[in-house]
Amino acid sequence: MKEKLEKLKEEAIRQINESDALDKLNDVRVNFLGKKGEITSVLKSMKDVAPEDRPKIGQLVNEAREEIEKMLDEAKTNMERKLREAKMKAEVIDVTLPAQKSNMGHRHPNTIALEEVERIFIGMGYEVVEGPEVEKDYYNFEALNIPADHPAKDEQDTFYVNGDILLRTQTSGVQIHEMEKGRLPIRMIAPGRVFRADEVDATHSPSFHQIEGLVVDKNITFADLKGTLAEFARELFGEDTKVKFRPHHFPFTEPSAEMDVSCFKCGGSGCRFCKGEGWIEILGCGMVHPKVLRMCNIDPEEYSGFAFGVGLERIALLKYEIDDMRLLYENDIRFLKQF
Repeated sequence: MKEKLEKLKEEAIRQINESDALDKLNDVRVNFLGKKGEITSVLKSMKDVAPEDRPKIGQLVNEAREEIEKMLDEAKTNMERKLREAKMKAEVIDVTLPAQKSNMGHRHPNTIALEEVERIFIGMGYEVVEGPEVEKDYYNFEALNIPADHPAKDEQDTFYVNGDILLRTQTSGVQIHEMEKGRLPIRMIAPGRVFRADEVDATHSPSFHQIEGLVVDKNITFADLKGTLAEFARELFGEDTKVKFRPHHFPFTEPSAEMDVSCFKCGGSGCRFCKGEGWIEILGCGMVHPKVLRMCNIDPEEYSGFAFGVGLERIALLKYEIDDMRLLYENDIRFLKQF
């Protein structure tokens, strides 16, 4: 039995010394010390040993086990150290190399323009209000004095989900939601994405952004509208900016107008930017129609108000002299990094 144990130890030592990987060391451990290993087999054969010799043989078996375990642990420690050293040598970092630059993003031109508009109106006491992009036909059309047979409700112009639900074509519906709350007076702007079935070209997109404004209070007149929008234009385009109002028609305002600003490139003398006219159309506006006020349970005899709407992309295109609206959505880094 003693000779057998000596041979087992010699074989275990040989296999340990020949092992060049951790998994091979583990195989040696299983082959000699596992439940079905060689040393375990010797222990199971103790029943064939004379009772008086069992303590001595048991001691020899335990010594052999301990010696093999010690050699396995030492071999494993040495192997792990060598692997760690090799890995550290392979993964060495040259601290003299230039660091990799992180590409930092920045605000989109639309976001820059929107934040500037919000800053101007918040400075005049307005609040910024948001509303749903998926809207009811009532809030998008009916409550804004746009009847069922109006051309704007044609499915060629509007994305309908069903007969009563649509993707909003304007943010004016947010004004109706606010007026229905009955909290007067109101001074608000409502920026947001809108949708219309337009073909994509340099000045049109099926998805774009609007900023609608609304004021409702006692004794509001067209003079208040003109003064507010004139101040807005001066803040946005420069102190020397002049404004001009032209009669127009919007179903939800009466009287209605379109506002032009003097060309901030040529000062109104005429240039390529304003197509030689000296003026640039910027927004639509008007006094809130009495019927719209009544539909929101506001007495038009006691309250009046004005509303206006401007395209966010139009502001960005004008302010940054961009010729093609599609550039705002193509995510071309060469274009966007200019801002």
